[in-house]
Amino acid sequence: MGLIKAAVSSLNSVMADQWKEFFYCDSLPPNILAVKGMKRTGSNSQNTKGSENIITNGSVVVVNEGQCMIIVDQGQVVEICAVPGEYTYDMSTEPSIFSGSLGSGIVDTFKAIGKRISFGGSTGHDQRVYYFNIKEITDNRFGTSTPVPFRVSYTDLGRSFTVGLRCNGVYSYKIADPMLFFANVCGNFSSSFNRAQIDNQLYSEFMSKLQPAFAKLSASITYDQLPLHTAEITEAMKEVLKKDWLEERGIEIGKVAIRSVSIPKEDEDRIKKYEDLAWNRDPLNAAAKIVEAQNQAMSTAAGNGNGAAMGFYGMNMAQHMGGMNAQGLFSMGAQAAANNNNAPAPNSWKCGCGTSNTGKFCANCGKAKPADSGEWKCSCGASNTGKFCANCGKAKPSENGWTCSCGSVNQGKFCADCGKPKPAGAPLYKCDKCGWTPADPHNPPKFCANCGDPFGDEDIVK
Repeated sequence: MGLIKAAVSSLNSVMADQWKEFFYCDSLPPNILAVKGMKRTGSNSQNTKGSENIITNGSVVVVNEGQCMIIVDQGQVVEICAVPGEYTYDMSTEPSIFSGSLGSGIVDTFKAIGKRISFGGSTGHDQRVYYFNIKEITDNRFGTSTPVPFRVSYTDLGRSFTVGLRCNGVYSYKIADPMLFFANVCGNFSSSFNRAQIDNQLYSEFMSKLQPAFAKLSASITYDQLPLHTAEITEAMKEVLKKDWLEERGIEIGKVAIRSVSIPKEDEDRIKKYEDLAWNRDPLNAAAKIVEAQNQAMSTAAGNGNGAAMGFYGMNMAQHMGGMNAQGLFSMGAQAAANNNNAPAPNSWKCGCGTSNTGKFCANCGKAKPADSGEWKCSCGASNTGKFCANCGKAKPSENGWTCSCGSVNQGKFCADCGKPKPAGAPLYKCDKCGWTPADPHNPPKFCANCGDPFGDEDIVK
């Protein structure tokens, strides 16, 4: 058995001759999730005495926009179609699937729970057509009767705490996998399946998942920003409800919108306290706070009942006991700002002319940025970045120092063992066979460490 897509042009011309009956579903209202397809027969139908739950070979099944149709044979789903159009029911063909906008996942579900069977049209069958509403089911309101925990973090202070969050809003859902919905939720029903039969269950589960969803968001947004992050809230709810809704019932969250949020006053006061602490960690901000307090204190002192002098005396004592005045904080802030301005820019490099740069060329002399930080200066005075001096051809000094004729490796100008000076004009050696250069090109080993060729006069760099 299977569905064959009917050509639209043939609908008017051959309907009366070939399609004796058809199944059709009017537009489904928002409160109806699924209905049983009713058989409609015309005055010329040859199947007026057919059984209600039998689909005659050659019947027409019509699918409209926003609907998904399934055919159930003996309690098992054998056909599914979510692509609008007219289809001919043919028992001689293989079972078919037109998933449409439902995605590729519906194919796996069909293979898992849709038992493809064929009985050749025997009247002993129970065959039914169901239509599912796959449009977005909107205006599902929710509100927290008790506060939901929401974590507030202050990374700059290394402090975090939990507040009690109350919120309300709306969410929508849709049937993303009608086969799972049929198998695990509605099953065979006589006429229709109303959303009221499942909405209370969905609401309870939605509310129970608000806390883990908010936990995923609290690290990136604050509680008062929730109404502005509809997309993030929707994705978080989809993730926490995926197993219970999508994988078990074929239902998926559509959109979640938060209308308003609120927290208790004590939590608001606690948040303001730590926001002030974070603000005052900056010396300039703290200094401004002290100046404001001092201005207020001066106004209070001027109106002191014991005399203005006594009021100012008390203000000065308080200032000295504080251990820090506004001027000192302003100085600290100015110094910190100066240090930040003088700090080298990330990935900066210093040219041989002394200019610090961040681009590929020096802004002062135009020299290109060295390939790495290993710039070195040859004894002839030239600055180089390669292994040999571009001016005189001398090799770059070894980072491990130079080897004296006595065998000691040294870093300075004289041998630490025998006192001999570091050779200046000694010939440079490089293997003429493979090009290997020894660590100290002035004092090569007896044999090349790369190819084994003995060093001799032929290896002296000309």
